[in-house]
Amino acid sequence: MVGAGGIGGYFGGRLAAAGHDVRFIARGRHLEALRRDGLTVEGPATPAGPAGGASADSSGGLPGGFSVPAKALRATADPAGAGPADVVLLGVKTWQLPSALPLLKPLMKDGTAVLTTQNGVEAPAEVAGAVGRDAVLPGSAKIIAYLEGPGRIRHVGGPGSLTFGEWDNRPSERVEALRQALDGAGATAVVPEDIWAELWAKFLFVAPLGGLGAVTDAPIGALRSRPGTRRLLADAMTEVQQVARATGTVLPEDIVATTLDFVDRQPAEGTSSLQRDIAAGLPSELEAWTGAVVRLGAVHSVPTPVNGFLHEVLGLREARAAERRTEAGTA
Repeated sequence: MVGAGGIGGYFGGRLAAAGHDVRFIARGRHLEALRRDGLTVEGPATPAGPAGGASADSSGGLPGGFSVPAKALRATADPAGAGPADVVLLGVKTWQLPSALPLLKPLMKDGTAVLTTQNGVEAPAEVAGAVGRDAVLPGSAKIIAYLEGPGRIRHVGGPGSLTFGEWDNRPSERVEALRQALDGAGATAVVPEDIWAELWAKFLFVAPLGGLGAVTDAPIGALRSRPGTRRLLADAMTEVQQVARATGTVLPEDIVATTLDFVDRQPAEGTSSLQRDIAAGLPSELEAWTGAVVRLGAVHSVPTPVNGFLHEVLGLREARAAERRTEAGTA
């Protein structure tokens, strides 16, 4: 697990609790806690499945939290001491990829699969530039989880699932082995017919909602209930659909309508990680979300005026926040 935060900690914890040999690449106080106390995951209950150290509750499902003792996992700051591996789950954010990619080389061997989990559609190609396209399993995590403290992961919501596949969508033994391991560990693994359509479909949801939410500083309930912002949301999603088509990925014709239906089912007070990071003046995934829509639109001559406006406004906010962090010595 390269990145032992919300995604790496949750899925790595599930696999470790099920008895798999899981190695966490971590640092600082989090690394110290993993070595000393093990890993604790707290959150909502999930469907039943054999999970080793995580016991089932009386309803037959896994409890809302589980823990993995230190002796049942391996944590290190040195990838050379952790690899090589059969599967590397890359659980960092998009803006952390440049510093994470050099960690992959000691983890690689013939047949190693590197599973990307980053929001957006450009991360698989970025990772392929470091390890080769044949090693990459493009993927997507559907979970809301974060590092609550050293050695502690908070699973807030979402199904706790990983969607992944081979770059060209062909069946493979390593994809099937990983699917079985995750399902057996109490997580949910999804192997779709077209992994790229899945990545773009999620991108169509997160990028417009994140960008518009960050510009307005409004939660989901407000964005979807005002006719004007709902129209802007639909227009931004339509731009993503058109860019996807231009890149060769055809999404369902009704995907904007079905995605808005999904937005209507989300908690009214919900916000995106992009929105929260920008509001806090922290580095964000703006360039990998809204920025990617604008860049790919320009490459394929697809107009993206709504996303372009969101990107320009938020880019200025990010630049000013970066200046403040530099002045404070916290960049």
